[in-house]
Amino acid sequence: MTGAYDAILIGAGHNTLAAALHLSARGWRVAVFEQAPVAGGAVKTGAYTLPGFRHDWAAMNLSLFAGSPFFKAYGPELMRHGLEFVPVSAPFASVFADGSWLGVTTDPAETGARLATASAADAETWGRLVAAFAGEAPHLFGLLGSPMHMRALGYFMFRTLRAKGLGGTLDFVRFLLSSPRGWLTETFEDDRVRALLAAWGMHLDFAPDVAGGAMFPYLEGMANQSFGMVLGKGGADTVIRALVAAVTARGGMVECNAPVVRIVHSGGRATGVELADGRRMTASRAVIAGVAPRALARLAGPTGEARFDEGMARFSHAPGTMMIHLAVAGLPEWAAGPALQRFAYVHLAPSMDQMARTYAQVRAGLLPDEPVVVVGQPTVADPSRAPQGKHVLWLQVRMVPGTIRGDAAGVIGARDWAEAAGPFADRALALLERHAPGTRAGILGQRIVTPAELEAENPNLVGGDQICGSHHLTQHFLFRPLRGRADGSTPIRGLHLTGAAVWPGAGTGAGPGFLLARKLAGV
Repeated sequence: MTGAYDAILIGAGHNTLAAALHLSARGWRVAVFEQAPVAGGAVKTGAYTLPGFRHDWAAMNLSLFAGSPFFKAYGPELMRHGLEFVPVSAPFASVFADGSWLGVTTDPAETGARLATASAADAETWGRLVAAFAGEAPHLFGLLGSPMHMRALGYFMFRTLRAKGLGGTLDFVRFLLSSPRGWLTETFEDDRVRALLAAWGMHLDFAPDVAGGAMFPYLEGMANQSFGMVLGKGGADTVIRALVAAVTARGGMVECNAPVVRIVHSGGRATGVELADGRRMTASRAVIAGVAPRALARLAGPTGEARFDEGMARFSHAPGTMMIHLAVAGLPEWAAGPALQRFAYVHLAPSMDQMARTYAQVRAGLLPDEPVVVVGQPTVADPSRAPQGKHVLWLQVRMVPGTIRGDAAGVIGARDWAEAAGPFADRALALLERHAPGTRAGILGQRIVTPAELEAENPNLVGGDQICGSHHLTQHFLFRPLRGRADGSTPIRGLHLTGAAVWPGAGTGAGPGFLLARKLAGV
């Protein structure tokens, strides 16, 4: 059986679906083939513990999607197909060893008052940063939303020079190159305020001392203060279900349980794909692979350009993640105070030194002795995810080694995740219990998802890397995934790479897919 399309897309993650929708809207006939039973990749939701409890498998925060250029273009259409958001006015907080806590809400006065309990000077600094954010945001979001080639980058720098002058532009570049610790230490005086923001770097492979990471704690802090956070009503998969419905309504096809085993190309041009069941599908204009770079060689073979093939083979992945999904009788009784029950995220990451130590341990292949844990409390804002009066907790342990070489605490002897999962999850839950006594007694159901299981379920999450590749400076901006290929192009004409491995990288903003589709469609 064969089929002919203008574009064939491999994988039904949000980036490929965004690309499929834009190309469909421009009159292309598209087909999306996904190996998993459901679309979504890392953005999916299910009853992973008990019936009636809906857990986000990996991604939970949809703020980037709601604020994206793609949503600006297609938001009304997606909402007609069932997309629903839930706004969050208390986005994130951190708890500390001394029993205190700090948090950011959309009320500037409330945030300032809470920060002032740590440092009056830092509260004033925060206020100045928030006031200046409207002027800084266009430069940062302009950079993150721009195609990453020399002409576009040159135009961006020209606009920045006009707006900021030479001195201001040089300061901006210095900020982009700074580590989280460098910027936070220069900007704030209290270690707890610094840790509150530094925790965001750990979401994206930027431990406190990694160059180029300052932008992410800054953006998350300012954006959450200014706009709050956005969750999906009923689960993050509201985005995926709406995307699939919109693509289908425009005549496209999205087929699951349909692994692609080969990208067909001849004469230097991609012409289609072969599926595991033997079907051949032809593509007259483009084959778009939403896969991790190392997987491209397995599907397409050598491209004829050694530099490209070698670059894909050595593409560097970030450390892994463990997910712990809990169905609970009630929200955690936080020892630091009941106000913490309002927050969508509570970070258990008490200091930059602890985060740096955890990162170093994980990079050495060790299970960290004190993991960084992100405690998601989505049912605070969206009670539809659990039976009445009950809740779900979304625990993301960042970071863990994909391959275990040892245990930093010297307690866990297992070297494979099948055996280490239980003891290490106990370590993470004991940390939660320390800050919220009684939480474990209220657990009704539990599901541990190891890095190995994350990769087995979605091969793009190599070693449990949920961001599909490190975002360190040598693999970001013009170099994501490889110099000269930040637009997703490959040496094979008509074959394109998309997804979090391609500029502008990870997150739910659909930037890689939308930028590629705009380039292919010419608008």
